[in-house]
Amino acid sequence: MNFRERIEWAGRMTVLVFFLASIAFLSALITMRFAIEGREVSTPDLVGLSTTQAERDAGSHGLHMRIEDHIYSSLPKDAVVRQSPASGSELKKGELVHVVVSLGVQTTTIPRLNDRSLRAAQIELLSEGLQTGEISSVHLAGFAPDFVLQQSPPAGSTNATSPHIDMLLSMGAPEVAYVMPALEGLPAAEAEQRLEAAGLKLDKITPMPLTGKPPGTVTSQLPLRGARVQTGESVELQVAQ
Repeated sequence: MNFRERIEWAGRMTVLVFFLASIAFLSALITMRFAIEGREVSTPDLVGLSTTQAERDAGSHGLHMRIEDHIYSSLPKDAVVRQSPASGSELKKGELVHVVVSLGVQTTTIPRLNDRSLRAAQIELLSEGLQTGEISSVHLAGFAPDFVLQQSPPAGSTNATSPHIDMLLSMGAPEVAYVMPALEGLPAAEAEQRLEAAGLKLDKITPMPLTGKPPGTVTSQLPLRGARVQTGESVELQVAQ
């Protein structure tokens, strides 16, 4: 085989190798696609089924069911009211179908929780088979802390959709806050007078030698000037010796 024949033979082998590699690559893609599609299933329709039957149907499709919430509805107790994803959606085997389950028709009248402490309100809800929902809070002067100001649904409701009762709590009167005054460079006695006038407490004075500042003057402070402080808060000063 001369040089030219060897070149032609090498070219044909290169084309053949490329062709075989392309076929192998396409086969791998097709195999992967079938493998992925083979693991996908159509989500069954669980709405209206009992939780036992719904869990059984989900399991027969290779899926798992998770109960996310309970609500009042016209459906029988323990029947599935809503599901996510919806029926017919494609899921991979082993994934979750989230459901909301019926408590049946509401039979409990929502109790009055206003003006009760949070603990008393929670005990009342438990005794009625209800649950604590979201709790928000606000500072209000004239209201004791940790007492219920508002509730949702309101007391006396007979058409609630959820057993969760949201509450707004009082945190008492808002705390009075001040801006920390600048004390550096002042004589220690004057700094103490300013703290007392601001309702703050001088907790500690630390003598600092070799500061280059006049003896008896404040060289640093904690909290720093401009910081947010409250009445009665302790302050530390460093004073030049």
